Amino acid sequence: MADPKNDDFLDDIADAEAETYAEDEAEIDTDAAELDALRAERDDFKDRFMRALADAENARKRADKDRREAQQYGGSRLARDLLPVYDNLQRALNAARDENAAAALIEGIELTLRELSNVFSKHGMTMITPEVGDRFDPQQHEAMFEAPLPGTKAGDIIQVSGAGFMLHDRLLRPAQVGVSSMPAT
Repeated sequence: MADPKNDDFLDDIADAEAETYAEDEAEIDTDAAELDALRAERDDFKDRFMRALADAENARKRADKDRREAQQYGGSRLARDLLPVYDNLQRALNAARDENAAAALIEGIELTLRELSNVFSKHGMTMITPEVGDRFDPQQHEAMFEAPLPGTKAGDIIQVSGAGFMLHDRLLRPAQVGVSSMPAT
């Protein structure tokens, strides 16, 4: 004979197990859904990361190409503006071959120098032209020699060998000068 209390107890256990099983399945379904959501989010982040990496690589390649082009062709405006100076110098040489061309040659060279100065200033170049008697400035001058010269002080410019040039605010070439080394009396 079956005990009705025992049957109720077994039914309660079976119901509790069924409930636990249902809860576990619901929890598993929830965990699986969360896991799928996390995988989708991971895949999205991975895709975005790979795209960002590719964009950065493309930007680096583009910048490298632009830098090479600027290095190779950056002076083309200056070169184009110097072509008339070349033409004038060529005409001056051709004119110098004539016997009576001394005055015309000097005038042609002066005009060519003036045109060259205009091209320089158009491109932001300024000439550094120190005068004899000015103080030596190591930021703008290069001492080619030192010599004692009576009537001067040490550090005075006593001869200008060549002009210097600035490109905007950057020194291209210092002016070449001779400097007095006259000892103090």
